[in-house]
Amino acid sequence: METTSWLGTILGFFGIALAVALPGIGSAIGVGLVGQAGAGVVTEDPDKFGQILLLQVIPGTQGIYGLLTGFLLMMRLNVFSFGNLKPLTVEQGLFVIMAALPIALVGWHSAISQGKAAAAGVGVVAKRPEELGKPVTFAAMVETYAVLAFLSSLLLIFGLPF
Repeated sequence: METTSWLGTILGFFGIALAVALPGIGSAIGVGLVGQAGAGVVTEDPDKFGQILLLQVIPGTQGIYGLLTGFLLMMRLNVFSFGNLKPLTVEQGLFVIMAALPIALVGWHSAISQGKAAAAGVGVVAKRPEELGKPVTFAAMVETYAVLAFLSSLLLIFGLPF
């Protein structure tokens, strides 16, 4: 017999927090890395601002994936229907954490790695602005794993047994 408790619901909220916070932190770090690298280039050549900005926004996508995952989990737990929060068993709370982990961990790490790749691409733009597609491609390759983790979390959310 399953019993619900506040512990299960707290675990569910912990999973939501992981899904939103870790990729958000990674994206903030990644975007910051590119901004730091790009500031020097824009100081010397302000016309390259648009190209640098394109590279800077790329590591921000993991934060979006994490936020979307968190919203889906919140909808599953009826967070937005005030006073009608879905009570969870401890096992259900653990399932929520497991569904959040792919995007939480991969999103966090890939955002930082993507920021490093995009920051290195700032050097390419500084010397050869016509080669912008190459650093964008390098950074986009890292995105592949964030997308796979996001899809994995989505599939796990839709398969939650409640």
